[in-house]
Formats: sequence, structure tokens, C-alpha cells
Amino acid sequence: EGGALVVSLGRAEGFMPRSEQIPGEQHQPGERVRCIILDVRDAGNQVKIVLSRAHVDFIRRLFEVEVPEVAERIIEVKAMAREPGHRTKVAVSSIDSKVDAVGACVGMRGSRIKNIVDELGGEKIDIVRWNESSQILIQNALKPAEVVEISLCFELGRATVVVNEDQLSLAIGKRGQNVRLAARLTSWDVDILTPPEYTRGLDIMEATFKQIEGITEEQIDRLAALGVISVFDVEEVGADFIAENLELEKETAQQMVKLAAEKAKVVAEEQQREKEEAERRKRDEAHAIASNPGEAQAADILGEAPAAAAEGGASVSDSEAGSILEMLENRQQNQSEENK
Repeated sequence: EGGALVVSLGRAEGFMPRSEQIPGEQHQPGERVRCIILDVRDAGNQVKIVLSRAHVDFIRRLFEVEVPEVAERIIEVKAMAREPGHRTKVAVSSIDSKVDAVGACVGMRGSRIKNIVDELGGEKIDIVRWNESSQILIQNALKPAEVVEISLCFELGRATVVVNEDQLSLAIGKRGQNVRLAARLTSWDVDILTPPEYTRGLDIMEATFKQIEGITEEQIDRLAALGVISVFDVEEVGADFIAENLELEKETAQQMVKLAAEKAKVVAEEQQREKEEAERRKRDEAHAIASNPGEAQAADILGEAPAAAAEGGASVSDSEAGSILEMLENRQQNQSEENK
């Protein structure tokens, strides 16, 4: 009814609003549906029973049904983060050292987790090993990406995670999903940086504060150890935090914050220019390919020629390049004639 499902519960009826349905799921009249009772509301002479399949507690109940150790409280679900229909992260721990929390939830050859995934229509579920250490928990939550370093700033509630370039897309995930769920699971704001980006932030901060007399390299290192790794962070934590932790005069700390704020504006403008330049180059390349696809294909072929020559392969001569272009043009012409 109007996008909501009306569900017969035997002696009563429940309804499942569109917001509590898993996106993309289709239900048919007469179909059996598994859900949780989210709320019971008084509606005049009636009682409204609200059902849900999208709520994060639905995942918890499914684990209790499929994993006996969870139902018996041998394994505890410590934290969960969910984007219904897409992906869920579940952090688990065991009170019995003989029971592997992750292994028990996955089941023999993945049988237990498969039942849950099938019930959710293929929604991905990451089972994460819980740890009291925030650094280890964040590292576990970002898997399958491999983490190089994690810097925690308790003042800002922010974790700066350093990953290698080849792990960057894994750590961020499709449309930022992996890092977003990891942040919700761990209750930390998570920033993902590559080693050059991390080092650059520290170098700019060090160069900025070396202008101030009496600021030592050791004090800058102490700032980095507190998770303050850029001029942007210095501006956020403020003078009181810096004065207290670096044992500085209030005036010196205020000078540091002032310099950091000025430098942050310059860095932000540089980053914006670099971003615009990268977008412009991408547009130009896309336009070049769209306007002349034949030459782009030939360029791809020719672009492989130096590598082949370096490995002992033959290089492509000018005449061969011309024949490749003719071949591609003939192929395109034949295709267009066939389409006609």
C-alpha cells in the first residue's frame, strides 16, 4: 500500500514502510517474509506494528538464529554498521578463548554467513575481530586493505590512516563505502592518506613552525604523536591544547595557531588548483578520445611498442603505424556500413 508492505502476523497485521525495506528487494503477495518488530504504536483504536528488514538489529537477530554461540552469548556482537542492501560490518569477540569468534560466525566452508547473506539478497557482510585498542580495531575494520600506519588524535576524534597507493581504492571502497562503514563501526572519523600526502602535511607543518623562535623539532614530533599532522589540525585543536601538551607559553601557542591558519588557506588554494587542473586534464583526454577514437586506439597500440622493444620485442615503424591506422579506419567504416 503506497510502497509499504502489509504483513499478516496471524492474529494481527504489521506494516513495513519503504524506509525499513532493503533497497532493491521486491516482495509478492503470499510470500513469507522474515523481519524484526521495530516498534509498536498506539493509533487511536488500533495498534500499529512496525516491521523492518533494513534496521541494523535485523543483522544481529539473524546472527543469533544462524550462530548458536551468539545466541548463547559465548560470542558477543560488539558493534555494527550497515548500509542496507549494500554492505554491513560486524565486530565480534569471544568470551571463551577456545572459540574463534570470526570462524564461528563464518561457519564450516562459510555455511553460516552464506545463510545470512542469502536472507539479505546478497548484501556483503564483513566480520571484523573486535579489539579494545582503537588502532587495531580500525586496522581490522578497513580490511581487506593493508594499513601502513594509523595516527590517532583523541582531541578531534580523528584517525589518520596511511595506506600505499595500490591499497587506496580498497581502503576507501566503492563510493567511499568501506571507509564510511569503518568510521561508524569504530566511532572514529577516518581519513585515508597515501605516504606522500602524510609526509607532505608534516613537512609543511614543520616548515611553518620553524619560523617561530624556540620551537624545536622534538616539539613538532610530539604534535605528530598526538595525531596533529597538518596545519589544518593545528587550527582545529586550538592554542590551549598546544600550550598544555607542548608546555609552551599561551602567546607562543597562539602564534602557532595564527601561522597555521594563514598557511592552511594557502595550502587549501593550492589543493583546489591541483584538483581543477586534474579535472581539466581528464576532460581534455576524454574529449580527445571521443572526437578521434581511431587515433586513440592506434595510440594505445603504439604506446605498448617501447615496452616491447625494451624486452627484446620489435618496435613499430612509421609505415607499420600508418598501416595500423588504416586498418582501424577500415574496420570502423565496415562496422558503420553493417549498421546501416
